[in-house]
Amino acid sequence: IIIITITWVSCITTNGVVQCIDPCATYTVVNDAWRSTENTDQTILHCDRNIVWSGWYRFYLGQTSARMPEKCVAENRCGADVPLWITEPHPVQLNEIVNRTVCNAWSGSCCHFVSHTIQIKVCSGYYVYKLQQPTACWLAYCTGKVLWQ
Repeated sequence: IIIITITWVSCITTNGVVQCIDPCATYTVVNDAWRSTENTDQTILHCDRNIVWSGWYRFYLGQTSARMPEKCVAENRCGADVPLWITEPHPVQLNEIVNRTVCNAWSGSCCHFVSHTIQIKVCSGYYVYKLQQPTACWLAYCTGKVLWQ
């Protein structure tokens, strides 16, 4: 399998057959209230390492599009011990796909465990994410409100 990203589409080659999709049109919705950066409830801890992340995802909080935070999130938020956030800003140019480093807050550090890279695409009024499996358990992707300028 060979994966190629060209400007605004994501292509995958399987057994010599190339399939290209626009992630803005083909994504899976993730709508978990517990992923909110405002959530401090530790009754049930979540582990995104247990999820097989495949393809592109769009975050929601209720009926509203959400996005990953661009700054360190305090420990014990987002339904996990170790919240995940991106270290650089989201893309701004329509259809732009960028790579971003995902860090994690634990033990007084904003990037305690090994970081990993995801892809983000800006669509018309929302973002989609090509997420990867975190390196350890009790880590979960955080979401916050989308603030369009």
